Amino acid sequence: MTPDQIAEAATSLFTAERTGVQCGLLSLRYPGMTLDDAYAVQAAFVALKGRRGIGWKIGLTSRAMQQALNITTPDSGVLLDDMLFADGATVPRGRFIQPRVEAEIAFVMRAPLQGAHVTRADVVAATAHVAPALEILDTRVLRADPATGAARIITDTVSDNAANAGLVLGAQRHAIGAHDLRWVGAIVKRGGVVEETGLGAGVLDDPVTGILWLVHRLAAYGQGIAAGDIVLSGSFIRPVEAPPASRFAADFGPFGHVTLSFC
Repeated sequence: MTPDQIAEAATSLFTAERTGVQCGLLSLRYPGMTLDDAYAVQAAFVALKGRRGIGWKIGLTSRAMQQALNITTPDSGVLLDDMLFADGATVPRGRFIQPRVEAEIAFVMRAPLQGAHVTRADVVAATAHVAPALEILDTRVLRADPATGAARIITDTVSDNAANAGLVLGAQRHAIGAHDLRWVGAIVKRGGVVEETGLGAGVLDDPVTGILWLVHRLAAYGQGIAAGDIVLSGSFIRPVEAPPASRFAADFGPFGHVTLSFC
């Protein structure tokens, strides 16, 4: 993609977010778009928001989600300061277009991580604590093209900041070695009904692996994770739709709990 096309695509996403009207599939508008192009669009889209970065999200970590998009790699997006909601918060009506919710384990970093040489042990040492979390997904891009029926593909999702829209951290904080994160699970209810359950092992067999993948991906772009960053390590449940008046409760057992409502 040319610089003008990247700017045009980013503006389409920014306008969709501001107006609440989704734009068409970028993968159809720019059929030669590569993953590098998509991350360039993402960076331009995030820059248009003018907000402060507070961390990163990792997505498409489960085999089911990767197979749905016919890919073999996760993706990532940027967390911004206006995306953070308090535990128990209510999301105002109209804040998002088509929100969905996922359960995740959040990492809060005590030290920076950057470079292709970073190891799993480095990730563990750089983590201040882990916490239960919910991620709010939204899509500024149509999920499917109405004319052709073509579905979103990975370049659409990456361009759209990996469908990132918000996050909620539970109040509980744990040392990274206090729990086997592969066995940390959650029961996610919407309106008191169990919608999804899952285990941390659904994230690349270990949520720490997700953080390691992110560091290595960022290294290719000369970037890294900063001290103080929040990193959502990837969902271990399918996305649950969040229509108006939804009430979510995620029970992580001894690891904690998180609640969120939508007007």
